[in-house]
Amino acid sequence: MRAVLCGGTGFIGSALAEALSARGDEVWIITRSKPAAPAAGLLYATWDSWLADPGLTGPLDAIVNLSGATIGRRWTPKSKALILSSRIQAAGRIADAVARMQSPPSVLVNASAISLYGHSESSGGRYPMPFDESAPPRTEDFLSETIVQWEAAADRIPIERIVKLRIGLALGNGGGSYPLLSLPTKLFAGGRLGSGRQGMPWIHIDDIVGLILLSLDIDAISGPVNAVAPDLVDNDAFGRTLAKVLGRPYWLHAPAWAIRAALGEMSALLLAGQFAIPRKALAHGYVFRHPKLEGALRDLKDRR
Repeated sequence: MRAVLCGGTGFIGSALAEALSARGDEVWIITRSKPAAPAAGLLYATWDSWLADPGLTGPLDAIVNLSGATIGRRWTPKSKALILSSRIQAAGRIADAVARMQSPPSVLVNASAISLYGHSESSGGRYPMPFDESAPPRTEDFLSETIVQWEAAADRIPIERIVKLRIGLALGNGGGSYPLLSLPTKLFAGGRLGSGRQGMPWIHIDDIVGLILLSLDIDAISGPVNAVAPDLVDNDAFGRTLAKVLGRPYWLHAPAWAIRAALGEMSALLLAGQFAIPRKALAHGYVFRHPKLEGALRDLKDRR
């Protein structure tokens, strides 16, 4: 396979590029500027050069779009505009490039996020019916509204098969949600956030990569794909499991009002969550490398 990765130098993109290269695929990274020390086995092109000549990579089999400004910044009007525009603009650029290709690729995998489904909480230790890929969007906050527009922009890319990978909380030592989520516990200040009942739709980086490969390889997969582990946990259960794995206490409750005061609108990243299941991935035979939270966290601890 010859694949183009947009956003291929980030946390997920770097892991995906390594996996594709390891299995013998030709990988082109589209980036703002070529790195001074390019990774072995990868090919690079700038956005400007690719848009000027979409054929410079040769005929493509696939495009993976992971581009977008990080959401892990305070949501000021300026940063919110950047979070949204970076995603819409990247999709628009890809659409422009594909429209001018003599032979467009057969598949696009476009990053999305599980927050599109809105919010759900546990009650009395019981979890609500989880969202699968058939659940409709619920635009309850800035993030869910952004994701709806992001997916709509991806749908305008003229490629026959489009997969929208709705990614949960990405767990990995090199980036994603885990470093921030684990820091208080490592500093002996672990405890529930807000009510502790908000869903925590987590997934290990190995399985994010695995689901992208599955989506590239199986022609029957299209539309939304929930990139979450099958193990449902709320914030309290996540925190207790993390404390157990790290050998730290779990005792400090961070009230919702304090988190809102500190983070403003961005507090939704910590205080709101979803319960979701990867129904489509399981239906197509995907076997998770890290299906349980405790095992996933122990793997990350062992890799440090």
